[in-house]
Amino acid sequence: MMARPCRAVDVRPASRPVPGLGLHSSGDFRPQQMSTSDADPITTQLTLLSGGPRRSGPRSACVVVIHGEGLGKRADIEEAPVTVGRSQEADLHIPHKSVSRQHCEIRREGDAYRLRDLGATNRTRVNDLPVTETLLADGDHITLGETILKFISHASVEARYHEEVYQLATHDALTEIYNRRHFVELVDKEIARALRHGRPLVMCIIDVDLFKPVNDQFGHIAGDGVLRQMAGLVRAFVRGEDIAARIGGEEFAVLLPESDLEAAHAFAERLREAVAATPFELGGESRHLTISIGIAGLADNRRERSALMQAADAALYRAKDEGRNRVCVEP
Repeated sequence: MMARPCRAVDVRPASRPVPGLGLHSSGDFRPQQMSTSDADPITTQLTLLSGGPRRSGPRSACVVVIHGEGLGKRADIEEAPVTVGRSQEADLHIPHKSVSRQHCEIRREGDAYRLRDLGATNRTRVNDLPVTETLLADGDHITLGETILKFISHASVEARYHEEVYQLATHDALTEIYNRRHFVELVDKEIARALRHGRPLVMCIIDVDLFKPVNDQFGHIAGDGVLRQMAGLVRAFVRGEDIAARIGGEEFAVLLPESDLEAAHAFAERLREAVAATPFELGGESRHLTISIGIAGLADNRRERSALMQAADAALYRAKDEGRNRVCVEP
């Protein structure tokens, strides 16, 4: 469904051409991530990283909880199989109702590692595909209900583990874009750069329309799938220099350096149209969702992050009030 912008906006010509074909620009985008809530306590995450059984061995692989209950817990996998589940007796204990008491088992077979589902109610998924039994590859994501683990192979496991600590501190494991805490740090740096050099800078705040009914009707696991797919669409549209983040439950933000309001508006419209045209798998059927987007640019009365984000937020609320599935610009 096509929706018209809230109002005509008098803006200067774009500071540079914006390619068509549904992309904001050519060039690589960088994978990013964020935490599951507005409050993203890095110190809590880093403390949690010491949790979980540590049967450390120089060549052992491990699994790390990167999203959900038990964030940061780690279990090393040596000769004995590792069980993961809600039971206190599980080697990796994940006390969440969406996880079965004995959810899955991972065992070492020479240099390979095999995962076996243990008849879990919410089936074990590897890279979003349900599995009964499978060999794991380095970097695989293992989903147990509303919790996600990451498998790290035995090659350079300690260095990789510390990389994962950094990822937990700056990224959202669910959506693979920056978290709010890291995003605001980057925004402050970009504002300082833009003011110093007199360059344009625009903030877009994006909200999934009517997301709560999706969660209520189809459950949080389905809602998580929607958020992952939304983040994938955002990543596909941003340029390498753009900064994308998940800043709330179903709220995303994109900071556009070297973009004026006209270029940002064109980007936002293409993203909005792409989301509206994309099917989302919910309840065994393909359904369509929409987004609303608020845009604001750096200005004399918006020289700080708080003012810039408040202006974009105000435009977002106007988009919601005027019927959703639209882009509004705060002049």
